[in-house]
Amino acid sequence: MKKQLYVWLMIVLLLVPWRAYAAQTKYQWNLADIYTSEADFERDYQAVVDALPKLSTYEGKLQRAANVVKLFTLNERIARKLEKLSLYAHLKQDLNIEDETAARLKAKVETLASDYAAKTAFIEPELLSLSEQTLAKLQKSKPLKPYRYYFEELRERKKHTLSKREEQLLAKLSPIMSDPENIYNNAARGDYEPPSVRTPDGKTVSLTDENYTKALEHPDRDYRKRAFQTRFQSYESIENTSAATLYASVKADELSAKARKYKSGLDAALSADDVPKQVFTNLISTVNNHLPLLHRYVELRKKALGVDRVHSYDMYVPLVDETVAKKMKFPIETAQTLLLEGLKPLGDDYIKKVRQAFEQRWLDAYPRPKKYTGGYNTGAYDTHPFILLNYDESLDGVLTIAHEIGHAMNSVYTNKTQPYHYSGQSIFTAEVASTANEWLMMDYFLKQAKTDEEKLYLLNQQIEQIRGTLYTQVMYSEFEQAIHDKVRQGGSLTAAKLNELWLRLLKKYYGPAYAADPEAARGWLRIPHFYDAFYVYKYATSLAASFELVKQMKADKTGQATKRYLQFLSAGTSDDPIRLLQKAGVDMTSPKPLANLLSYFDSLVGEMEQLLKKQGRL
Repeated sequence: MKKQLYVWLMIVLLLVPWRAYAAQTKYQWNLADIYTSEADFERDYQAVVDALPKLSTYEGKLQRAANVVKLFTLNERIARKLEKLSLYAHLKQDLNIEDETAARLKAKVETLASDYAAKTAFIEPELLSLSEQTLAKLQKSKPLKPYRYYFEELRERKKHTLSKREEQLLAKLSPIMSDPENIYNNAARGDYEPPSVRTPDGKTVSLTDENYTKALEHPDRDYRKRAFQTRFQSYESIENTSAATLYASVKADELSAKARKYKSGLDAALSADDVPKQVFTNLISTVNNHLPLLHRYVELRKKALGVDRVHSYDMYVPLVDETVAKKMKFPIETAQTLLLEGLKPLGDDYIKKVRQAFEQRWLDAYPRPKKYTGGYNTGAYDTHPFILLNYDESLDGVLTIAHEIGHAMNSVYTNKTQPYHYSGQSIFTAEVASTANEWLMMDYFLKQAKTDEEKLYLLNQQIEQIRGTLYTQVMYSEFEQAIHDKVRQGGSLTAAKLNELWLRLLKKYYGPAYAADPEAARGWLRIPHFYDAFYVYKYATSLAASFELVKQMKADKTGQATKRYLQFLSAGTSDDPIRLLQKAGVDMTSPKPLANLLSYFDSLVGEMEQLLKKQGRL
């Protein structure tokens, strides 16, 4: 009996730490899914090293389809191994920034990637140097049939490709073209010192990005105002430098566009994504036509806050009791249940894959010492996705999981359907899959709200999401278009002119209930995306496209809309993004998707207004 008791106790003692470890690792990555050992890693590493010299044997021989196919096949084999090597080292280091093995492996892979880039640098220039007739022949050849869309893009790019000598010159100038952004970053992040401000409880805090965000959400209006004025007045020290660097960046964009025979920097940026100009102009005009809806929301804020005019420092303070948010806590098991329910409109197969993500350790969910603090989804063609989170059990945390799972499923469906050269997603469409999940989850949460306060909190969240991602990004895009037009027409950009333009746009977008403080004029210098010309408009188009697709899926009882959406997720980069979205059921050259989203925004504002009236707050 004693012996049996001893054995039983030993089993219990062994099981307790095992169960604790199992609970701990259930929501952590298993990097053995990529490589089971460092020896496996080294095997792939050596295979890439051995294969790299073979790439050069095809240089100068790309006129024949047979040689191009052999090169593409070899290149893909190398690239897929290199992708796995890079992924493993990158993820290993993100789990522990002090992991010396990870740092060593990452350095090795970075050197190998540099060697690979050098060995493959001849491919596209050589293809682009071929005559149009030869390129057309390659595109139509039977061996290269799987690459026909690739050659379609290549032939389009050829129209804007210069002579070999000119291309070499532009390549040498490329580092100089990026200097304005580097100088801006040094000024805005290196030399700039955030000012300090006294909080309502008497403490002095530095207005870092995090503390400034907290200040703008603080219920004490005087504190919000002081924080805003202090922060924006401090930008005076870098505004002239920022104006000069932005001017230089825009000049570089327009010069590069002109050299490549584009009409403008906007045309060049849109061409890079295979997006017609109509999409951009339609976005600006449609949002401008619906500015009264944003004015209505600002007017509602004015009444709810009980102020004469809404200032910049009044735009972020919540209109609802923030204790509601603190009560909304979701352990990750609860988050999983909610996601499996909220994402049901995407169909059984999608839900099955979401369940796999949780069960097969695609998520590294909780923060740990030395772990990367952000959040992302990544992966390789030959692995499952890896989602990094720092989950805090909040509503925002649940939406972040939904967002990253959207990206993950986009990769899963694409990699299952497309060959390697059409894997990945266009920047223009990448956010569609993630924001579609957010729409579905917020719709689910709104339907499940138990009290008026919960409903108000969720409405506030949804309204601000649309304001920030649609109205704000379109205002930024309009600013970009104006400064690029001015420079292309021979004008200059000074801090005074940029301030004037920014303030004018703020007044136009936010309407008569908004007071445009002089300090707010410096808002342009806080946007680093302006150094990546015409990037921000994509946030707005992706949001509108995903809203339209979700709207169709919820309304369609036949399942055809969901089927089209899953085909879109499976398409990768096999066609241009506009055509892919059109096949899924949304035409971004039309104002309809944007108008539908803005109508929804207005309905949310109306619903919030009714609830605030019900509570006697208006």
